[in-house]
Amino acid sequence: MTLAIVGLGAIGGSFAMSLMKNSSEHIIGIDIDERTIEYARKEQIIHEGTTRAEDVLGQADIIMLTLYPSQVAPYIEKYKSYFKKGVVFTDVTGIKTSIIKDVTPVLPDQSDFVFAHPMRGSEKKGISGASIDKFGGANALITPIPSNRTENIEKVEDLYQKAGFTTITRVTPEKHDEQIAYVSQLMHALSVSVVNSEQASDDTLLFAGNSFKELTRIADINVDLWSELFLHNKDALLETIQSFENELDEFKSALKESDEDKLKAFLSRARNQRREWF
Repeated sequence: MTLAIVGLGAIGGSFAMSLMKNSSEHIIGIDIDERTIEYARKEQIIHEGTTRAEDVLGQADIIMLTLYPSQVAPYIEKYKSYFKKGVVFTDVTGIKTSIIKDVTPVLPDQSDFVFAHPMRGSEKKGISGASIDKFGGANALITPIPSNRTENIEKVEDLYQKAGFTTITRVTPEKHDEQIAYVSQLMHALSVSVVNSEQASDDTLLFAGNSFKELTRIADINVDLWSELFLHNKDALLETIQSFENELDEFKSALKESDEDKLKAFLSRARNQRREWF
C-alpha cells in the first residue's frame, strides 16, 4: 500500500519515520520546501519525495494531510483531478466539526475521508521537530462520519498502531471538540494568559520553580495554527472557559471569606480527581 504524507513537519515527519520502521507501506513525502524533501530523502525518512504533488498523488492509496485546518479543503479542491479512484484521506487537525463541514462537499466521488487526531503535539515546527518515537504510548482519536467505510477506518487505525499509538478511540466529532476544548485548548489559553499577566516582570524567573516552567511550556505556541484552532472551535471553548471561571470564582469566594473548610473541600476534590485520572 502507498501512503502519501502531505506536509513533512513535526507531525508528518514523525509519522513518516515511525511508519518507515514499523510498516511495509511505501511512503511518499510531499512538502513545499525542497530542503525538507532533500533532508527526508537523505535521512531515509521517506522512500520518495517531491514538491510537485501532482506528480505523485495518483499513486497514493491513503493520503495523510498534515495541514492547518484552513488548508485541507482547498488542497483537496486544488488536486481533485489527480487522486486515485477510491483514495482514503485522513487528517491530523485538532478540530473536527468545522473541518468536516468544509471538507465533505469537496471530496472526489468514491473517495473516503477518515478524520483523525493524534494526541501528541509539538511546540517545535518543521521536520527538525520530528522523531521516530514521538507517538510511543500516545492516544489517538478517530471521528467517523456516516459515509465512512469500516475497512477504511480500520486502515487508518492500523497506521496509528504501527506509528506507536497505544490507545485509539472512536468518538463523535461533537464529543471530540467538546473534550478537546477542555483538555487541550483551555490549557493553552491558560498558559498564554499566565505568561501575558501584568504580574510578569524581568525578575519573574528569580521566583519561578518547576510548576511555573511546566505550566508555561505550551505558551511557546505556533501562533498561526492555534489561532485557527481556537476560532474553529470557539463555541465549545467559550463554554469551557465559562465553566473554568465558575470554578475559579468558587476558589476566590473561599479566599475572600477565609473559609478554610470550603477551601480544603475544593482542593480535596481536585486532588482526588487527579489521582483517579493518573
